[in-house]
Amino acid sequence: MIETIQLRIATTDDVPAIMDIETPVFGGEAWSFEAMARDVGDKNCFYLVAEAHTDALGGEPAVVGYAGLLAPRGSGDGDIQTIAVVPEFRSVGLGRMLMNALLEEAEARNATRVFLEVRADNPHAIALYASLGFEEIAVRPGYYQPEGVDAVIMKKIGRASCRE
Repeated sequence: MIETIQLRIATTDDVPAIMDIETPVFGGEAWSFEAMARDVGDKNCFYLVAEAHTDALGGEPAVVGYAGLLAPRGSGDGDIQTIAVVPEFRSVGLGRMLMNALLEEAEARNATRVFLEVRADNPHAIALYASLGFEEIAVRPGYYQPEGVDAVIMKKIGRASCRE
């Protein structure tokens, strides 16, 4: 039974738990440990982990999702770098919670445009992003390898955060 899910800022100490999700979720497209550690520690980035506190774990928190934003202060732009949730915690609003937190941080950093890329064969993610105000602006054919799946480029303009 899930007691609570809490978001907190990720640290480089969280990278092993992040990679425990990254590798199975993204397979061959997974970032390397080094690349993830570099981003999590970068001042221009903002990474969150979602921790679930469950009875099954004796109340000990377990990282069940994460998300990252690249938004250098003053640049006016933000880029959703990554977001992933373990399968057991999908479809409960955790992706939306993570995205809203990233959008709030983008707004705090004065980003007026936020971009992301998503696999064209991921309609659930595309629908989530559209519900948050992102619009499709381009397609990168065959971007995701080795499957050759297109990347849909999406952009949100204006007020970054969206609470719905």
